[in-house]
Amino acid sequence: QLQLVESGGGLVHPGGSLRLGCVGSGITLDHFHIGWFRQTPGKERQGGSCISSSGDYTDYTDSVQTRFTISREFGKNTVYLQMDSLQPEDTGVYYCAAVRRSTYGNTYCPRRGQDYHYWGQGTQVTVSS
Repeated sequence: QLQLVESGGGLVHPGGSLRLGCVGSGITLDHFHIGWFRQTPGKERQGGSCISSSGDYTDYTDSVQTRFTISREFGKNTVYLQMDSLQPEDTGVYYCAAVRRSTYGNTYCPRRGQDYHYWGQGTQVTVSS
């Protein structure tokens, strides 16, 4: 059974940066597409960024397209989300999620939370002055 653990959240000033990490255990993440999502109270998970199992394909929601970068480090079974130029509206709990590459093919990753089957516990990101 795949388990995901997020890390790297915290408090940052507007304009600052954070790097979130998502470590997989139980099964290698090489077999999975990985997504990152933000959730705020009363709202659905949103703001998806994703990376394919091979790392060759990435996709971002418009609001983070020029500020966030998703990457994977195969040797450490880890996927990162580098977040730059953070703004207060980026505040929320960030979750990483995984779906088997066989579900969508090897060269694509879905950007909707509902398409993912495994979820971590989340890490809080607060952007405030």
